Amino acid sequence: MEARPLRRFIWSIIPLALGAPAFAQDEATAEAATTGLMSLFWSSADAFTGLIVIGSFIAVAVIVRSLLEIRQSSIMPADSVDEIRKRINRADWSGLRQFAEGDGSFPSRVLAAAMGSTRGRASSRDAAELTASEEAASWFRRIEMLNVLGHLGPLLGLVGTVYGMILALAALGETGGQAGPGELSLGISKALFHTFLGLMLAIPSLFAYGWLRTRVDRICTRAMVVSAELVDSLPDEVFERRNA
Repeated sequence: MEARPLRRFIWSIIPLALGAPAFAQDEATAEAATTGLMSLFWSSADAFTGLIVIGSFIAVAVIVRSLLEIRQSSIMPADSVDEIRKRINRADWSGLRQFAEGDGSFPSRVLAAAMGSTRGRASSRDAAELTASEEAASWFRRIEMLNVLGHLGPLLGLVGTVYGMILALAALGETGGQAGPGELSLGISKALFHTFLGLMLAIPSLFAYGWLRTRVDRICTRAMVVSAELVDSLPDEVFERRNA
């Protein structure tokens, strides 16, 4: 067997070998683990746990809303671009201006800003670029909350961890250093579980933020290119009539 097929075979069986113990667990063990996790959650519940849970709900809401809104059909609808091109080809400048001002798509807002300029083509191009930047920034702001939650999650977990360790050390001090495992378990479980919850908030939030940011950047960059092409396709007479 050649070296390359052998490496492929080895890499293909490694995940199976690593995952075999997980698949070998019976239903009773899995149910016990789930029950133990829930009981640990309720026993460790406090203000820090509540803040992390609230942050998790907010993160889910932002992700769902972003998945529904951040699409090319929402930012740069094909129908709007086609309508703009048709009006430009027909030299329907008044109708184009009315359509651009009434339509809420990315290219229409940029075109409306360009046609609303009163200082010539250079000024209209500057207005279009400024509006395009503002539109792109507004879409990036829609997902910024995920970045904030992703960085706050571990910090909240760390605060809860410190609080749990304080409880454990307080119990140790009250017993004169003779505290047993049962007396220390509450504080230690709080400490570790807060860290766990903080990471469970941070990891999905930062992953979704990175993926959605790439999506916004790709769609908005394309929208800026199309908007620039539409503005450049306008003849000088449009701006001359506007100035007149």
